[in-house]
Amino acid sequence: MEKKVPMRMCIVCREMKPKNELVRIVKTANGIVADKTGKVSGRGAYICHSQECLKKLKKAKILNKVFQTEVDESVYLAVEEALLANEE
Repeated sequence: MEKKVPMRMCIVCREMKPKNELVRIVKTANGIVADKTGKVSGRGAYICHSQECLKKLKKAKILNKVFQTEVDESVYLAVEEALLANEE
């Protein structure tokens, strides 16, 4: 029997995609981080690997809305780096 692939929704384009095709961003007690392992505990949000979604994420400051807090610019840069690292 085939293993079921967990699906998650991109917070920008709202498309459902397999979890392993998305980058997880997590709000932890220490702040907000890009989770490369997918195992960090905390409130998670997902973004797909498209440049369009990344631009919209930064422009509309979507993380601020998702996590209901002020998100530092460095977090957006860390997310961008995580997306670029996964493309290679």
